[in-house]
Amino acid sequence: MKKILLIVLAVVVAAGLVAFMVYKQQSGYTKVLTAKIVRQDLATIVSGTGQIKPKTYVNLGATAMGRITHLYVKEGDMVKKGQIVATIEHVQQEASVTGQQAAIAAAKTDVVSYVAAEKTAEANLEHAKADLEQKKLDWERAQGLYKAGILAKQDYDAKKAAFDTDVASVNQAVASLNQSKAQTDSARGHLQTAVATLRANQNMLDLTNAVAPFDGIVTNQPVREGETVVEGIQNTEGSTFMTLADMSVITAEVKVDETDIVNIQLGQSADVTVDALPGKIFKGHVTLVGDQAILRSTGIATSQSTTGTEEAKDFKVVVTLDTPSSELRPGLSTTAKITTAHKPGVLSLPIQALVMHTPETDNAKGKVEAASTSAAKVAPQQGVYVLNKDAHGKLRAKFVPVTTGITGATDIEVLSGLNEGQEIVTGPFKTLRGLKSGSLIKRDTAKPVAPSGGNS
Repeated sequence: MKKILLIVLAVVVAAGLVAFMVYKQQSGYTKVLTAKIVRQDLATIVSGTGQIKPKTYVNLGATAMGRITHLYVKEGDMVKKGQIVATIEHVQQEASVTGQQAAIAAAKTDVVSYVAAEKTAEANLEHAKADLEQKKLDWERAQGLYKAGILAKQDYDAKKAAFDTDVASVNQAVASLNQSKAQTDSARGHLQTAVATLRANQNMLDLTNAVAPFDGIVTNQPVREGETVVEGIQNTEGSTFMTLADMSVITAEVKVDETDIVNIQLGQSADVTVDALPGKIFKGHVTLVGDQAILRSTGIATSQSTTGTEEAKDFKVVVTLDTPSSELRPGLSTTAKITTAHKPGVLSLPIQALVMHTPETDNAKGKVEAASTSAAKVAPQQGVYVLNKDAHGKLRAKFVPVTTGITGATDIEVLSGLNEGQEIVTGPFKTLRGLKSGSLIKRDTAKPVAPSGGNS
């Protein structure tokens, strides 16, 4: 029995010694998370939220006053350019058109009758001219006979009177023809006036029909059949039939924080997602960058605001989708992720590894000088802690200043200070804040504990 107790005691003592040696060996070490410097593609993304909007849309307003008799479309319907989408009562306008058409028909009849009279006058003139020609020959022959003493004076006078009469008849026929031509021109003028009046009346009738100006979709219809619409200022109640949107060119109008707007330029690519269509990404590009800051609390441009309070501001950015989709509707909530910078195959490190480090003086004289002179402050440096082995093969953290470039979602570009494959300290965050250059460290290989599924 004593033998067993001695053996157990020896095992316990040995285990204790091993544990003590392990504890002594690990005392003074700081457990850290690490990662290696790698090359990868980096992209800087700026996000903005807003809504889907068509590039072109119009509020189709009433151009005549009256009661709506027909609404041929409803909200959500697709319409074609030139399609009649609504009509209002048009009894008076239609009567005016019909009356004017009758007036035109009468005017055309007048023109025809005057043209016929003109033809008759032309025929009469030709007849008078022919008769005058005959009378002229008779008069000339009578003059010769009278001089020869063959023709009696009475017959001579009769020939002269007949000639003079035909001269007067020709002049009368010319005057009659000119009068007929004038009457024809007047009738044609009245006809043109009637035609112009008909065009005006027809236009008034056409204004009682609302016609789609382009292919699009009905996005809003604030009125119903039987209601009365009036001509008025755009968007006033009772003056708009509906809103039509041209969905052939669709945009995402989003607001971007003022700190990010300087990085956004025309033509930059963007990924657009819509809350109503989860899992779908629409490609697009920036087509407008607003130059007016918008107050986040009111949505009013700073140039229009009368208050001088300092608050967060946004800028409007419009992203035009490369391939429109019939699933999209105006007003859908959307998020645009705009790529403002992209570099392939660059050295990168996790953003959380970056720390701000103040270099420490290593001699007592330097410490005294730093304490006695408040102006002798050393500016903090940006960098990371690199894993280095000392002369005894122990891992130590060494602070290395780093110059960085573009920032990705979780990583940042390394411009100088590090090489590919170097291992750096990435966390934990609390440990990084207190870590010193030269501290003994060891890699934390333990798997992180999964967060509890219960409510905190």
